Amino acid sequence: MASCNMASAASGFVFTPNVTTTSATSKTSGTNFLFFQHKNNSSGGGSRLQLVVRAAADEGAAPPAATTTTADGEAPKAKVKPPPIGPKRGTKVKILRRESYWFNGIGSVVAVDQDPKTRYPVVVRFDKVNYANVSTNNYALDEIDEVK
Repeated sequence: MASCNMASAASGFVFTPNVTTTSATSKTSGTNFLFFQHKNNSSGGGSRLQLVVRAAADEGAAPPAATTTTADGEAPKAKVKPPPIGPKRGTKVKILRRESYWFNGIGSVVAVDQDPKTRYPVVVRFDKVNYANVSTNNYALDEIDEVK
């Protein structure tokens, strides 16, 4: 029994959103949505769906914000960078994670991820490889101790 697919009945559909803005300076949206289906004539016999979204350039874009000055006439200072997290690159560290192959071993820090949400930000490289022939591993800040 044959089935009919409405998307395959036409080669493409164009949707224009019926959204207008109420501000006096902006114009109506020039966004168009185009939906069409490709039919592959190869031996695979499959088809793929594609959605194309095209937005018109906004001619009434707001100019960039002007810089503000303080009462003294000075420009505001840039945000202060937070101090770096973890040991510096090349530092020798001792591993405190008990289940690690390199427990109580010493390795050197390769990189430290500065994102505070990262669970294991410190990448450590060792001279000795483990059973899987791997010589690096990631550790948390509380799982390493700097060697002096």
